[in-house]
Amino acid sequence: MKNAIEIRNLSKEFKGFTLNNISLELPSGCIMGLIGENGAGKSTIIKLIFNSIKRSGGSIEVLGCDNLDKDFEKVKNEIGVVLDEPCFPECVRLKDINAMMKSIYKNWSSDEFFAYCDKFGLPRDKRFKGFSKGMKMKTSIAVAMSHGARLLVLDEATSGLDPIIRDEILDVFNDFTRDENHSVLISSHIISDLEKICDYIAFIHKGSLRFCEEKDALLDKYLLIHCTDEDLKKLQHSQIVGYKRSRYETEALVKNGSLPSGIISEKPCIEDIMLFMSKESV
Repeated sequence: MKNAIEIRNLSKEFKGFTLNNISLELPSGCIMGLIGENGAGKSTIIKLIFNSIKRSGGSIEVLGCDNLDKDFEKVKNEIGVVLDEPCFPECVRLKDINAMMKSIYKNWSSDEFFAYCDKFGLPRDKRFKGFSKGMKMKTSIAVAMSHGARLLVLDEATSGLDPIIRDEILDVFNDFTRDENHSVLISSHIISDLEKICDYIAFIHKGSLRFCEEKDALLDKYLLIHCTDEDLKKLQHSQIVGYKRSRYETEALVKNGSLPSGIISEKPCIEDIMLFMSKESV
């Protein structure tokens, strides 16, 4: 299986922050979710993928092309991008956006664009400034999907949207990757959305990659336990990923394996795994 994105030992140094030696692969036909706290480095990675900022070290290949190669400009025609703030002029209507995009993308399809607009219920005669946040985001997604893209890169594309609109948009991304040549990289703070659709999850914490794993294998790797401090001490130190104490119990994320009798365990969600790994309590 070919990879849509290959990142090797990527680093970027800013004053007060370093993106440190990131390596990850997004296989073709898959969806990868980028998670992490604000300022962790998610948006920095996306900017580096497009060369909008200069890297300090490492390499990036996108759709089989080194992104420092002169041919990468051609490859960009096959990448659909959706950012958290759509940036079309307020005065335009959908027909104006269609005309603009037709002059930018060589593979632009007006038929596809208006089909997505109709599917999303976007009003053709309304100016962009009168669109709701959800309508603006749907417009950006319609644009990203209408020029023969093989890769979608989405930075907080579902942020601020209500659950019904988010679910509708997630279905579109799922349909997109039914073609094994199509892939999606999506950054989001809404972890439950990523858990629904992603094949792989990459967790960035304070500029470092804590894990990049297939989602189902990741969820099978850990247990969430509820116990007393005395019970926690019965576990091997290496088995404990992180823990937090409350007045009534101790909650911990542990590596899946045998547990002392009496300890209650359950499967964690991705948000649990991210939060306990961020605590750095062990």
